[in-house]
Order: sequence, then structure tokens, then C-alpha cells
Amino acid sequence: MLARLARALPEGDYAYEPKWDGFRCIAFASGGAVDLRSRHERPLARYFPELVSALAALPRPAVIDGEIVASGPGGPAFGALLARLHPSASRVARLARETPASLFAFDLLADGGEDLRVRAFAERRTRLEALLAAVPPPLHLTPSTASVDVARTWLERFHGAGTDGVIAKRRDLPYAPGRRAMVKVKRERTAECVVAGLRTFAGEPVLASMLLGLWDGAGALRHVGVASSFPEAERRALFAGLAPLAVPLAGHPWEHGFNVGHSPTGRLAGSAGRWDPREMDMDWMPLAPVRVVEIAYDRLDALRFRHPGRFVRWRPDRDARSCALDQLAIPLPELDLARGAGP
Repeated sequence: MLARLARALPEGDYAYEPKWDGFRCIAFASGGAVDLRSRHERPLARYFPELVSALAALPRPAVIDGEIVASGPGGPAFGALLARLHPSASRVARLARETPASLFAFDLLADGGEDLRVRAFAERRTRLEALLAAVPPPLHLTPSTASVDVARTWLERFHGAGTDGVIAKRRDLPYAPGRRAMVKVKRERTAECVVAGLRTFAGEPVLASMLLGLWDGAGALRHVGVASSFPEAERRALFAGLAPLAVPLAGHPWEHGFNVGHSPTGRLAGSAGRWDPREMDMDWMPLAPVRVVEIAYDRLDALRFRHPGRFVRWRPDRDARSCALDQLAIPLPELDLARGAGP
């Protein structure tokens, strides 16, 4: 069962839960046999032996819908979770000790052989609570509340600390595989960034993406992401407006490359990328770092946008040198995955 995106929490007869930033997983456990499957049917059990052991010890057969979350040195981290998908059995065993995973259960599809999918979510939740009542970590019952005010607090306080929003489910909702029957609410944040480069479509005078930077405390312009979603009719005009700012690579803040350190999430399409002039052909146009744009974003990975930012507006009133990296350094509460999370 999937969720549709909204920017405000729906009100009414809803249950609200944190939206965990991990791998969606359906866990099948019966008689000591365990199978973990991703949303797209990818087998996951071999990568998470600690979860397999915990699920094998459940008091009765069950099919659980939940999210796998992993802890890195600084707490919950999506990069640490991606690193767990390793082909080497010895590496899998080592990572299970160094960056242990937790399964936050939020729905129960079958209990002791009984199919619960046609039952209301309120009943499924009650049955899930009973199943996991005496189960220790790394299995956790995800927090749930009927209070929209508590859900708003979660949305503000825990955003980015292992979660990336709030899920709302009607209490009378049956389990509907493949349907966007739930609501996911994510808070958008904004940052005022320097446009320090651009990419085009196959060399045509049409803007494909803006390369965005923020100045750090050491005087370096850090590449933090891109903005790439523009109406097709505006891309040519945007290129025409930015092209006069083109400068030689020599003397540009990124002449020696950007994000040379490897990102744990890799180079996702449109994300903050990596360019090293010693290894790569140049696929972008350097611009004088003088234009400022306000960008909306939802998730960060190591102070860079996980997904392309959304263009909000130009900021001609801002001095580009004042656009600092500390805009992204939002204080976050620490979540202890050994005990779960809550308000």
C-alpha cells in the first residue's frame, strides 16, 4: 500500500505515524523461516541477519509491513543503510555489528495464518501491538497518535533525524496493495544558493540544470545540489539569461573539482554530483558565482540535497557571498534506535 504526497496533515479519523527514512520492507515469518522483500520484490534477508533472527523468534507466524532503518556513527543514516547491501557474506556480518539495522513495524497483514488485509487499520494496529508487546529490539512498533497536534510536532521536531515526514492513515482503511491510500506529509525547507554552473541538454542552448553552491566557513564554495525542474517553455530563456555569466574554468571556485569525496548515496540522477577534472570530461558550464536563487528541498545527505531542489524565485537582493552553508545545518534531536522513537 502506497501513499500520496501532501504538504498539510489531513484531519479527521486518522492515525499518524513517523515516516521513516529507510527501506520499505514486507517481512514474512513462519516457523522460523523468514523472507524480507522490498517494495519491488527484491530479496533483502541476506543483508540483514540480525532482523532475520529477531523475526524468526516471533511467537506466531506473521506478515509485517515496516521500514528498515540503520544507524551510522551519528545516528540514523540512509547512507549507512545503503552500505548494508553488500555481496560479501563476511562484510554483511561485520556491518551487522557496526551499523545495526532496526525494523519499525507499522502494519500487520497476516497474524497466525489469518489474512488481515480486509480488516480496518485500527484493528490491524491493535493486533500488531499485541504481537510485538514483548518483542525486544531490533524489532520496534512504530509510534502512532490520533492527535494532529502531536503529528505536527513530529513533523517539525524529527524531520531529518531518521524520519522524513509523517504518514496519515484513516483508521477504517483496509490494506490496499498498490493503491496510494495513505497520505505522506513532508515539510519543504528553503535555502538561498549561489548558481555557479549549469548543464545543457546535449549541448543545445537549453537549460537542463543549475549547479548550486553555498560558501563554507573556510571560504570554499561547496556544491550542494541542483535545480532541474523547469517548465519546458522557460528552459531556453533561462539559458539565455545565465549564459552571459559564463567564465573560464581557471579561477572558478570549482576549477579543481567538486564533491570529490564519494557520496554514500552515489550519483543519483539530478543529485549533487561529483566532478574531478583529473578523471572526467567537463559536462557543465562554469558561471561567475554572483546570482542567487531560492531553492526548496525536502531531504539532505551530508549537507547536500538528496533530490533536485525546486526553483522558488530569484533573489537579486542577496549578496552571493552571504549565502552560507550553515543554512543547511539544522539542529536535530538524537533518535535512539535501540529504544525506538516518539514524542
